[in-house]
Amino acid sequence: MKPPVKICGLTRPEDVEAAIRFGAAYLGFIIEAKSKRRLSVFEAAQLALPARGIIPRVAVTVNADDNLIDDIINTMQADYIQFHGDETPARIAEITSRYDVKTIKALPINTPDDVTASMTYSGFVDYLLFDAKPPTGAARGGHGMAFDWDVLNGAALPKTWFLAGGINPENVIFAAQTGAPILDVSSGTESQPGVKDHQKIEKLLSQL
Repeated sequence: MKPPVKICGLTRPEDVEAAIRFGAAYLGFIIEAKSKRRLSVFEAAQLALPARGIIPRVAVTVNADDNLIDDIINTMQADYIQFHGDETPARIAEITSRYDVKTIKALPINTPDDVTASMTYSGFVDYLLFDAKPPTGAARGGHGMAFDWDVLNGAALPKTWFLAGGINPENVIFAAQTGAPILDVSSGTESQPGVKDHQKIEKLLSQL
């Protein structure tokens, strides 16, 4: 089975159109977080609008407060909220108790112990997303680094999860061979942060 792909860090209408055209399965928009791909809720809502009802739209957040979550739900009407910060299972449960929205929790992975620790979120979110730990001082996600995917071997993983971190057209086949049900790609399809390279999107997706 070919894994579906989430194209994340979208900032331009033409990149959203290319991701849809070439077959992305999810679209990710980074909202009010420390990132060169940062968008306001209004900007994300406008960019995501062409995909409404066609492809799930993911609002990527980092330690978002209640007001921001309210704005994302009411203005963007995201299909998923991705938690990419220090959110606890209790915090995520609090949000899901208030809103009918699917959830993704990104977890920084470096060692088998990190994988084991991430399982504390099972049952609190719809999907776990395994990403590389960012360099010190760097933004979370979108830094083009991969972790050793072998640390996932033999782990008691949930049925469906995302693999992220350093995936690009040159290694996407190897990423798929990990058995990851869904792949998450950001910097690997860019010419510069926040600017997608449509040829890279097409090349990556055409190999799956």
